[in-house]
Amino acid sequence: MKLTTNILAQDIFLYLPQYNTLIISDIHAGFEESLQKNGVLLPKSAVSEIMLRIEKAINKIGLEKIKCIILNGDIVHSFSKHSLDEKYALKKILDFLKKFGKIIIIKGNHDKILEMLVKNVEFRKNLILGEILITHGDIIDENSKDKKIKIMIIGHEHPSIVLDSGLRQEKYKCFLKGKYKNKELIVMPSSNTLIEGSDVLKEKLLSPYIKSIDSFQVYAIADEIYDFGKISQLRKKLG
Repeated sequence: MKLTTNILAQDIFLYLPQYNTLIISDIHAGFEESLQKNGVLLPKSAVSEIMLRIEKAINKIGLEKIKCIILNGDIVHSFSKHSLDEKYALKKILDFLKKFGKIIIIKGNHDKILEMLVKNVEFRKNLILGEILITHGDIIDENSKDKKIKIMIIGHEHPSIVLDSGLRQEKYKCFLKGKYKNKELIVMPSSNTLIEGSDVLKEKLLSPYIKSIDSFQVYAIADEIYDFGKISQLRKKLG
């Protein structure tokens, strides 16, 4: 689905055809282990599921159309010391991604010591492609004020939406599209399948880029991507 003229949503990822670039946000490698430490028992499959979804998305886009992959922050889950399992998950997904193109990592707030673990990969605090600024979103980027920037892409927020029929609730990851000052702002969901995300209708917002969310457009992700309209309209419908 087109979110703007030059930005396409493909599953939980974004594709920039003008730059042959795929953007993946908030992998949080090692999140399974943190759940297990808290007594939640589950098979270690999250990284494999992410890899499968990435491969399906790239195949739909066209393998020959991908030259660069941008990891937009929070590649790992732990803030400091990383376990062997977390290091293994990180290596596994980076080795997998390298076969598709150049990798650029934009550091997120979880990636404090990531450069000590990963070699031969370009690290950035942000990336500007033409009029598009890609930044993690946990802090206001200094380039946000640049007049040349028309579109901003962030992660960090992990947006999702809960639909309640009265009989059952369904939670969907989603993209958000709105405004930050006079610029178009696109918010990506987490690509970790175990992280459902924060319900944008009820839960506290994380990113300083989002002060009020009512005017944002919601694009829910299921078997396809669905335009759910503005949050203000959804609030009225859902009561």
